[in-house]
Amino acid sequence: MVSLQALTALGARGAAVVEIGPLRITERTDLALASVAARRGRRAELAAAAEAAGVPLPDAARHQAGAPYSAFWTAPEMWFVEAPFGSHELIADQLKAALGDAASVTEQTDAWVVFDLAAADLAPVLERLCNVDFRAVPKGYATRTVMEHLGIYLVKLDQGAVRLYGPRSSAQSLLHALEGAAVSTG
Repeated sequence: MVSLQALTALGARGAAVVEIGPLRITERTDLALASVAARRGRRAELAAAAEAAGVPLPDAARHQAGAPYSAFWTAPEMWFVEAPFGSHELIADQLKAALGDAASVTEQTDAWVVFDLAAADLAPVLERLCNVDFRAVPKGYATRTVMEHLGIYLVKLDQGAVRLYGPRSSAQSLLHALEGAAVSTG
């Protein structure tokens, strides 16, 4: 009989935690992720359903934390919604039930690797990797950018905390880039 075991995006059984100087990189395997897009002409209906279900739909370039759902804007009338994996493993199904046919919902959990970065000052690391002026953008800022050759989403959780969403298939490459930038900032 086959015994299957889930592996993280980095190919391990448990989440990776890497510390380089003051920087801590934590792989987040405890999050479920889905994309939500308003169907044409149904934005108001989606907003009402989302409010009733406790699903935030933040404005452009913004992230909004909540419980159990948090979300960030990805494109006009589109968001990524996340929740704890333990209670929302079937997040897409749960969101479809809550939002009805006013939204198109797709499962995204296994398509992305999620890294949380924490340090007193993240700007030196991030300015080596992408074109986001981390010091200038406000808490709750969310954007799509490029790190190395990878398209990623960056969410500023706080001055000393950022969450990165990168393609799962390039998880090791993204981690390597983060480690290299951390080492080079000394």
